[in-house]
Amino acid sequence: MQVAQVREQMIEQQVRAWDVLDERVLEVLRRIPRELFVPEPLRYRAYADVEVPLPRGQHMLRPSVVGRILQALLPQGGEQVLEIGAGSGFVSACLRSMARHVRSLEIFPDLADGARRNLAALGMRDVEVADVDALQADDGRRYDAIAVTASTPLYDARFEQMLTIGGRLFVVVGQPPVMEARLVRRTADSAFAAQSLFETVIDPLVNSPQPPRFTF
Repeated sequence: MQVAQVREQMIEQQVRAWDVLDERVLEVLRRIPRELFVPEPLRYRAYADVEVPLPRGQHMLRPSVVGRILQALLPQGGEQVLEIGAGSGFVSACLRSMARHVRSLEIFPDLADGARRNLAALGMRDVEVADVDALQADDGRRYDAIAVTASTPLYDARFEQMLTIGGRLFVVVGQPPVMEARLVRRTADSAFAAQSLFETVIDPLVNSPQPPRFTF
C-alpha cells in the first residue's frame, strides 16, 4: 500500500475516530510525513495508533493524541507557539504548519539534535529547538499557544503564566492509570479557565514536581 493511502487510513480510522474533525488539523496530518520523524527501524509503525519508542526512554505520541492537541489549540497563522518536549520533532512540524513560529524545548540534547535534523530535512523554517529544561526556561517570553507533550503528576501553574491574554495551554495532568488532558485559557492577566478534554496516559515530564509521599 502507498504511503499516502496508509496516511489517509490513519486519519480516517484513528484520528477522526477520536473526534478530531477540524479539517485544518486533518490537512496538516496529511501533509506532514510522519515516517520521516520515526526512527528508521520502526518506520513500519509510523501510521499505527501507537506510541513509537525514541531514545532516552521517550516516545512519539499516538497520532490520535497529536490530532487532539492540534484541535484543542488550533494555532493561527500569526501566532507564536511554545512546545514542551520536542521528541523527534513531529508535533513541532505540525504546530509550525499552523502557526507563524514555534519554539520547542527538549531536555535531552541528542533528541534535540535529531529533531533539528528532521525538521531541516523537511525544509521546515521558523522552528527553534532548544536543548533546555522547560521547568527552568521562563525567559519572559509570552506565547499564544503552549503544547506540553509530556504529563505532569500535579498541575504546574508556571506554564499558564507564559501565555498571552487569550492564549491556550494544552497539558496532561495525573499519574497512571488515569491522566486528564486539559485546555487552559488565559482570560485576563490573572484569570484562567480550564476545560477537561479527555483521558490518556503519556510519558511524564522530566523533573516535574511530584506529589508528596504518605508516611506512617
